Amino acid sequence: MARKKKFYFGWTKIKWAISEISKLYSDEKSYFSKKRVESGIGFIIAQWGMIYFLTKKIDVLSMSDLAVWAGIEFLVAGYTVTQIQSEKKLKKTSEVSEPTTDTMIKS
Repeated sequence: MARKKKFYFGWTKIKWAISEISKLYSDEKSYFSKKRVESGIGFIIAQWGMIYFLTKKIDVLSMSDLAVWAGIEFLVAGYTVTQIQSEKKLKKTSEVSEPTTDTMIKS
């Protein structure tokens, strides 16, 4: 009797992730947030660009250039975190302001 190994990332999880990503741009409700996925992709592209720049210019960078590079890194990371946090705040305030049938007083 052959024993099946259980992996964390199996084919069913890959199919699920692909189907959820395809739902992002359709009218169906998706597990992922479109804004977060797009901001995450933007963040990764910015990081790759910054690391590529650093690897190409590391020999000629002065200390002030390195400080500016680090400042831009923190700026990109801070912007991404701020966008995610502001989305959470907007979601919480919209949930509070919209009464549901459970919270309404029935007469």
